Amino acid sequence: MDRVIVTGSEITLRQIVNVARQGANVALSPLAEKNIIQSRGVVNKLVEDSKIVYGVTTGFGMFSEAFIEKEFTNSLQKNLIVSHAVGAGDFFKDEVVRAAMLLRINNFAKGYSGIRPETVNTLIRMLNAGVTPIVPEKGSLGASGDLVPLAHMVLPLLGLGQARYKGKVMDGKAAMDAAGIPTQELTQKEGLALINGTQFMTAVGALAVYDAIELLKVADIAAAMSFEAQNGIVDALDPRMHAIRPHKG
Repeated sequence: MDRVIVTGSEITLRQIVNVARQGANVALSPLAEKNIIQSRGVVNKLVEDSKIVYGVTTGFGMFSEAFIEKEFTNSLQKNLIVSHAVGAGDFFKDEVVRAAMLLRINNFAKGYSGIRPETVNTLIRMLNAGVTPIVPEKGSLGASGDLVPLAHMVLPLLGLGQARYKGKVMDGKAAMDAAGIPTQELTQKEGLALINGTQFMTAVGALAVYDAIELLKVADIAAAMSFEAQNGIVDALDPRMHAIRPHKG
């Protein structure tokens, strides 16, 4: 199976399925790597210059006017993830989590998130090694983003939460260690970059659309075989008949 090269500009349903269900490996395109590095450079400059930027050198929400000193900015990003990891209910299937991880990586590849290359590459290594975070289904804030599911997705990257590795559910740190992947300490802007998106909604939708398309193909084939087996009258399928009533489909 071909490796999926993430560019940030396009991704197909087939690629999502290949990664989510078939375990295809993922890699960044050279341009995507460049975009991520340049984006991170902007964040580093803002921090060095002590600029007041929401979520980078300030708190979140009602604390947006609270300036955060540089020595506390890493803790701010970790606390954002941990405070939002409050999901409930059943867990997403592994294929949905893997699809969401791929879609989040694709978003980072655009070069607007300010995340470090090391963090993105850790997500890629998790996908390629089969380390799949355990993510509860309930908790999305809809228009505000899939903040809660994405926070649970990030936990194993920090050595927290739970993940499935080689068919076994274990602590996030144990899963990362077993796969030989170092955990990360988030820096300025990264917590916000990781959870500010709608990739779980998109993942569920993308897999559902793919399955619907496949079912439509099967339905067409089944109908054609039924006509053939029963010596069906095909006059009703004549294109000229349908041109008179131009209702597509």
